[in-house]
Amino acid sequence: MSHNLRDLKQQFLEYIEIERGRSVKTVENYDRYLTRFLNYSKAKSPADITENVIREFRLWLNRQPASENSRSTATLKKKTQNYYLISLRAFLKYLAKRGVKAVSPEYIELAKVGDRHLDLITKEELSRLLKSTDGDDLRSMRDKAILETLFSTGLRVSELCSLSRDIDLSSDELSVRGKGEKIRVVFMSDEAKRSIKRYLDKRPDIDGALFVKISGEERKMKEEDLGLSTRQVERIIKHYAIKAGISKKVTPHVIRHMFATDLLGNGADLRSVQMLLGHSNISTTQIYTHVTDSELKRVHKQFHNRK
Repeated sequence: MSHNLRDLKQQFLEYIEIERGRSVKTVENYDRYLTRFLNYSKAKSPADITENVIREFRLWLNRQPASENSRSTATLKKKTQNYYLISLRAFLKYLAKRGVKAVSPEYIELAKVGDRHLDLITKEELSRLLKSTDGDDLRSMRDKAILETLFSTGLRVSELCSLSRDIDLSSDELSVRGKGEKIRVVFMSDEAKRSIKRYLDKRPDIDGALFVKISGEERKMKEEDLGLSTRQVERIIKHYAIKAGISKKVTPHVIRHMFATDLLGNGADLRSVQMLLGHSNISTTQIYTHVTDSELKRVHKQFHNRK
């Protein structure tokens, strides 16, 4: 068996894609992070990956600029540094599983990051955002359907972009394929279904994607697939946030946050919200709980008030 690190890295990437069911995007990211480590360390065999090499790589990472094109003195965020370390740790675990002698993956500890900050808008701003798409032209109808669907289902933008036109609007349920190719069920509001039907009834094309580019929008030459990209959906949301007079940064993920906090604020339990969001670990869902602390205070005052 070859102990050439480049060969082992390729075998590892194939392993996580085929046997671990990771998405192509995840595999590409792991490839990029590991390639950067190998280029820096000049390691040729597993024996070259020593504790000292890893420590030097971490030091080097910590001093890298946040953006190559920026004049700012800001360095790579701890969260981004951790992506490199997670990839390297997973690779070392794979080597150990294959019986290849290398430094223990347990040696790699992730950098401590601060509490995750949630980007949220107010309910009033959300209402203005949803109303900002009102219009009878095809673009307005499509964009209203996008916003209503995002808030109704809590979908990730990539999941939204992969939706098929062949959608059953007689049902409230919708099956989506999320991260790690996992299927989950989400639910559509009547408003979302009405918006989608209105938009589809006016669409002149026969493309299979639910949300497509409209004549005049950015398209590559000879592009046959009309489906919107995640970047295009992000630009659409940004456009309407500006139109609605919202000064905060609004993205599809902000609407997903609003979906989760709205559910929790109205009494949904954490496990149910976890399933609706498609989080594999409930600790990811727990970032939303502090948002509802003020609601818990109100509940405590209402139901635990000694007369």
